Amino acid sequence: MRRKSDLPVKTCTACGRPMVWRKAWAKVWDEVKYCSDACRKKKGGAQPPAQSD
Repeated sequence: MRRKSDLPVKTCTACGRPMVWRKAWAKVWDEVKYCSDACRKKKGGAQPPAQSD
């Protein structure tokens, strides 16, 4: 059995948090860029500041 500390780690391109390999990502690990749906929607770009009138 593998320990969690032995699994590969990547950094999310949107938020910068580390992502640990998951079995669901086994076939597409090279293509994984975002840690969650929220980060995928954000796409790594900084949000422009809200304009207040």
